[in-house]
Amino acid sequence: MTSTTTRPGPRGTRSSDGSPTELETVLATGGVRTVFQPIVHLGTADVVAYEALSRGPAGALETPDALFGAAVREGRLAELDAACRRSAFAAAVAAGLVAPHAVFVNVEPAVLDTARFDELLEISGTAPGELRVFLEITERAVSARPAELLRTVERVRDAGWGLALDDVGVEAESLAFMALLRPDVVKLDMSLVQQRPDRNTAEVMHAVNAYAERSGALVLAEGIETDAHLDSALSLGASLGQGWRFGRPTSSPTVSPPGDRLALRPSPGTTSWLDTSPFATLPPGTELRQSSKRLLIELSKQLEREAARLGDTCVVAATFQEARHFTELTAGRYQELVERTAFVCALGEGLPPEPLPGLRGASLDPDDPVRGEWDLVVLSPHFCTALLARDLGDDGPDLDRRFEYALTYRRDVVVDAAQALLARVAPRIIGS
Repeated sequence: MTSTTTRPGPRGTRSSDGSPTELETVLATGGVRTVFQPIVHLGTADVVAYEALSRGPAGALETPDALFGAAVREGRLAELDAACRRSAFAAAVAAGLVAPHAVFVNVEPAVLDTARFDELLEISGTAPGELRVFLEITERAVSARPAELLRTVERVRDAGWGLALDDVGVEAESLAFMALLRPDVVKLDMSLVQQRPDRNTAEVMHAVNAYAERSGALVLAEGIETDAHLDSALSLGASLGQGWRFGRPTSSPTVSPPGDRLALRPSPGTTSWLDTSPFATLPPGTELRQSSKRLLIELSKQLEREAARLGDTCVVAATFQEARHFTELTAGRYQELVERTAFVCALGEGLPPEPLPGLRGASLDPDDPVRGEWDLVVLSPHFCTALLARDLGDDGPDLDRRFEYALTYRRDVVVDAAQALLARVAPRIIGS
């Protein structure tokens, strides 16, 4: 498991002579510009959407890598990302890219909690027709800032926008988190289309097609440049495509009504996950059993072994009531899970943001409903289960304490339980 969190430079870094840097000038003068690349329906070749891509002015900062690299070094990533989104929305309105077309707009993972959606809503409201937006997010946002990402997804849904998961196939985390993000569009990375099929291709295809079949999400293949790439995209199950074969990025997109429009799936509704505990996600009428802590320990160990077997497409979320229950033996097991799975978090009163290297944590407030639970959630593209238990408040020896519990394999319940726990996880410490 790898961390892709970037350490930003000092805020407001200037040139050695004290004059504004090129980036400062770009931000001050509105030098960010937007170009649009078409997204087509592979069955009809109709252009159904455009992706908004950011560019700097002609010169050293024109390419995205140079522009965003300078922003990271100078500690101005949030400013640049906001400027890119403003430019994208304003350019889409000016170009008349309204319904039935859609516009795909990227958001940087590191600035999710500062993204100003009210400003974007105001810009989109100036369009003479409906501006249909799909916000693109990568798996980096999940591993670095899961709680912030879940709040962003809720805001996106509330605004009536769609969600696209980008770069799927580059890192295993994107497969692990698909069910949690519930994207409307899954974007396959160009490497899957352009390279010879291998084990990774098969793993991604199985996971993406399983998710699309369950959810009705659309699959989009990037990097289609040749007929061979198109054949590959269709073989992978893509119904949408993007790449030079259909058009290069341009500041003046051709706007002609497509025969179809990208359908947004019904919103699952907004849930305040911080007010919800995993045990509370169990449906009414769920059969509850009672047991001592001894059995729950063995059930948990078995689920941990299953998670380790599933590997780097698996998410594990666990609660321990109090930090003292996260023992040395437990730490050894969870260090192995960190090394073998995509994402692991542990919550309990008094637990630090990172109880072990790579293990995400959070301290629970004494009055948090999760504080009284024993929860273990294992979620992957093809397997999911959750042990959800509630302390009955017995006195006496610790191992004899009794809980009421349920084991569930219902994907909707397991996903909701995972959402409730990830909403409480602390952001990754910068530079860790």
